[in-house]
Amino acid sequence: MKDFNDDPHLDVCQNIEFYLMQCYRADPALTDALCEFALDNAKIAIKRQFGFAQNERVSSAPSVVPVVAAMVALGLERIDKDNGLNLRGFVARLDKIRASVRRHQQYGSRAYYQVVSDYFPANVRPL
Repeated sequence: MKDFNDDPHLDVCQNIEFYLMQCYRADPALTDALCEFALDNAKIAIKRQFGFAQNERVSSAPSVVPVVAAMVALGLERIDKDNGLNLRGFVARLDKIRASVRRHQQYGSRAYYQVVSDYFPANVRPL
């Protein structure tokens, strides 16, 4: 996949980040490590919606469930309906954001939130 600037589905990455910011704001216990775990679970959950990963489990941890639900809802809204985005492409965007969350963890337990929240004020809606 191309970098952020060349990504034809950059808006999907922005939507993922927007919904993650909502989850971070709603749950002070959501750390970057939990967010990373939730995004891993979201990949399984969205694959299950399309008939894959049926034998894999999705966590029901309180901080994980809202993230997974938001990512599945976004995936169902965008996959195969928007600009050629398929399941594989959506999962790749989840991986891209997950990698960013992981990179920021070294700077604090909610460092990703601190950095990205500047781009998503509480009153801004997604693209």
